[in-house]
Amino acid sequence: MSAQPDPKQALTGLIAAELAQPVAQAARDMAEAVRRRHGSAIAVLFYGSCLRQPETQLADSLLDFYLLVDDYKAAYNSAWLALANRLLPPNVFYLEIPFGTGKLRTKYAVISLAQFRRGTSSAAANVSLWARFSQPARLIWHRDQTTAAAVADACAEAVLTMLGAIRPQLPETENPERLWVAAFQATYRAELRPEGSDRAHHIYESDRTRYDRITAAALQVLRRRNGEGKGKEAGYSWESRRRIGKLLNIARLLKAAFTFDGGLDYILWKVKRHSGVSIPVTHWQRRHPVLAAPLLAWRLYRRGAFR
Repeated sequence: MSAQPDPKQALTGLIAAELAQPVAQAARDMAEAVRRRHGSAIAVLFYGSCLRQPETQLADSLLDFYLLVDDYKAAYNSAWLALANRLLPPNVFYLEIPFGTGKLRTKYAVISLAQFRRGTSSAAANVSLWARFSQPARLIWHRDQTTAAAVADACAEAVLTMLGAIRPQLPETENPERLWVAAFQATYRAELRPEGSDRAHHIYESDRTRYDRITAAALQVLRRRNGEGKGKEAGYSWESRRRIGKLLNIARLLKAAFTFDGGLDYILWKVKRHSGVSIPVTHWQRRHPVLAAPLLAWRLYRRGAFR
């Protein structure tokens, strides 16, 4: 009689196959540009709404990446950036590269593989990583198969953490739609994210088959873990997650004022995209965005960027 397949391995296999799916050339080019900016890179993950967009629309979008590294000191020429990344991960950066006759833009985060794995596990009270990487992602580049396997395992744990966290709120259901919509809505409330009430439904409906398939596998894992006394579904209350998540979001925003390389260009691009208003920026203003912000904000206001 053949042995029953291990449900965690089955779930991780589904996630690994998803991570390996091909992406548009624009995403590959940007991933390579991100990788080349930092030493000790071991993987580049592409995630977010741009996964669902055709390549023709990517030049008008902001691509989202996570760059995984194994040594913060080697990732930067700055001891301050390395320390900030270790104490309050991730560090976030903005980058533009030419593509065809236009530009591609990204906002990418840098984090160590060790902190990424902890952030997707049930040991993490902060929802940021497990909420994002329970959703579809692509592993565009990885150093070796050991790294690829570790990333797939972390993303599988993100799914388990997401569903394990919401199950106590819906103990009588295993309906994938109810579980995922409730989980997304709960994580939005645990971050500074002003998402509309229909956002959670849209994410689920955009890849219903995928969510239904991984839910069946994930619930098998959770049932087995709970049966063995290893489940941590109620490790943190959602109230605790909300308090911790919002405090960390505020701390990261304050940190970004000093570490977000290219942040001024990112903000001005966002303003132009939404209002059509653009203003010139000097080299000094790019180097000192905090000092330059009041004057630039006033100029944008005078030109009608803010209503």
